[in-house]
Amino acid sequence: MSSSLPVFSVSELPDGTETTLDGPEGKHAATVRRLRAGEHLQLSDGRGGFARCAVLETGRDMLRLAVEHTWHVPAPNLRVRLAQALIKGERGELAVELATEAGVDAVTPWRAGRSVAKWDDGPRGAKALGRWRNAAAQSAKQARRPWVPEVDEPRGTRELAELVRQVDAAVVLHEAAEASLPEVKLPEEGELVVVVGPEGGVSADELATLSAAGAQPVRLGPSVLRASTAAAVALGALGVLTDRWSSRSGHHR
Repeated sequence: MSSSLPVFSVSELPDGTETTLDGPEGKHAATVRRLRAGEHLQLSDGRGGFARCAVLETGRDMLRLAVEHTWHVPAPNLRVRLAQALIKGERGELAVELATEAGVDAVTPWRAGRSVAKWDDGPRGAKALGRWRNAAAQSAKQARRPWVPEVDEPRGTRELAELVRQVDAAVVLHEAAEASLPEVKLPEEGELVVVVGPEGGVSADELATLSAAGAQPVRLGPSVLRASTAAAVALGALGVLTDRWSSRSGHHR
């Protein structure tokens, strides 16, 4: 994937030699980016698929494109899911943005006991969830991520513990943990859950519940990180400790 070409999101990659980019992405390409005939761009389906296209014709809010080639970037062998406690204000969206830039594969909002933010099951909660999903989508496009992280429905601690039981490994970031992240045996493939608590931290009861489900408390370093930045730091460390940052070439088709 060329890092210099602008990337636009589509629900499905084109299966022919020509396609039309319309809707909000087409309008952005035509009126904001002002792409013209002869220029190139990339389409991304957010599921590893890319298409390099040349602009044939521009309209007020659409582009007609020639599809030059398509390819697919595989998902990492080890997927990382962030269980992010709800954070007050825009810091929750910031946490999702930073984690997406750092390579997270999925996000589960966690209704932690000490979370100041409270998402209800009505319109306000749906709106907040929508903001997190939009943050993931926009950050993935900005970072030219082949895969857009999925942001699922929020879970309570018991539901999160059930998730921990189902995955290959899980860690809870905690400043008082005896083990550091490099000391933990990490799986080479499958799914790893990284749990990040709220501003007030993970309670003793929550830590006990998650530990009983199989999660291991770990610390990242000597300092206490903000709830909005801890996940990004952890993902950076995981990139070094696993093969997630190894070179991966796309598969042309």
